[in-house]
Amino acid sequence: MGRRASRKTAGNTAPTAGRTRGRVKAGSIVAVAALLGLAAVAHLAGDDLPALLEWIRGRGTTGAAVFVAVYALATLAMVPGSLLTLAAGAVYGVANGTALVMVGATLGANLAFLVSRYVARPAVESRLRKRPGLATMEAAVAQRGLRVVFLLRLSPLFPFNLLNYALGLTSIRARDYLLACAGMLPGTLLYVYYGAAGGEAVKLAAGNSSHGPGWYATMLVGLLATVAVTAMVTRYARAGLAGLDENSTN
Repeated sequence: MGRRASRKTAGNTAPTAGRTRGRVKAGSIVAVAALLGLAAVAHLAGDDLPALLEWIRGRGTTGAAVFVAVYALATLAMVPGSLLTLAAGAVYGVANGTALVMVGATLGANLAFLVSRYVARPAVESRLRKRPGLATMEAAVAQRGLRVVFLLRLSPLFPFNLLNYALGLTSIRARDYLLACAGMLPGTLLYVYYGAAGGEAVKLAAGNSSHGPGWYATMLVGLLATVAVTAMVTRYARAGLAGLDENSTN
């Protein structure tokens, strides 16, 4: 009887140990890939970034695909994407730049979310568990996942790259997480607009601009309107999150 129980216990333990080793191995592979990606993107963000942008500018669809891939990799490696977002506006303009950044940021955010949830969860938990507010965020997400994450995406108070991994520890469904990424749009639009305006300012200073005063006036009005809308959205997000925090406390 005792021997059978021992064999049964050993039989149950072996698959569990195998799965654990598999997860550790997969987590190590992802960690190495993230470090390599971090090094590559950090290198590109230095002296090679202008050359990369020039290459992207002249490659049409291929260049756009490369930009999206670089942005997603930078997000996964937790490299701040503000510089690439500004560059998207300068290279592609407001509409196309915003679309490409949204695709790249959404792809990178979801990759980080899946890594945190399924591949490197123990490592992420050990790094983030002691951070203040994580338990409150988990409780709020458990009650209203899609709404809470959408508000978190709207608010610039929460660091984008860190939030991707932190949300992987919560109970939100992957589908709702994907939908909530739409909340990145106002902030993305603002930064892309800054990049587009900066790019045109450089052209104007160099005497290479083909636009007249009316176009620049329209550009300025659009920028001011974008700033105003983003500020309103930010206040809405803060109020919504504050209300959720009060409800969870009560």
